[in-house]
Amino acid sequence: MRADGTTLIDTSAWILALRPGGSRVAREVVGQALAEGTAATTGIVMLELLSGAKTQKEFRELHEDVKALIQLETTQQTWEEACRFAYTLRRKGVTVPATDVLVMTVAVEGRCTLLHADQHFELMAQHGVGLGPDEVRSVL
Repeated sequence: MRADGTTLIDTSAWILALRPGGSRVAREVVGQALAEGTAATTGIVMLELLSGAKTQKEFRELHEDVKALIQLETTQQTWEEACRFAYTLRRKGVTVPATDVLVMTVAVEGRCTLLHADQHFELMAQHGVGLGPDEVRSVL
């Protein structure tokens, strides 16, 4: 984990935190990262999150909010490492969506904790790919 405690928040955690009637735990944990200024995002999470906006107004407001977070970039090296992670998982008989592999890779490169509500991140950590189990936090 980064010395500053940066937390990459996956789309799955955002959805639970933002959904009316969603998870109280997700709202609290995401809210804490926001309040502490440690919440981070990356391009693929922004794409997934913003594509779910219901109106133009919601899109604009959410886009402004997300742009204010710590931005973790993807580089050619990020993509190469994601390919290695996916290959390693496949050799172990584990299939994970490419988007989740990419998010995990960005968290590794950013030395972040990964906050999620998606079993694929736990699965990757259990198989020794990406972050360790203590750096992958579920809001479920």
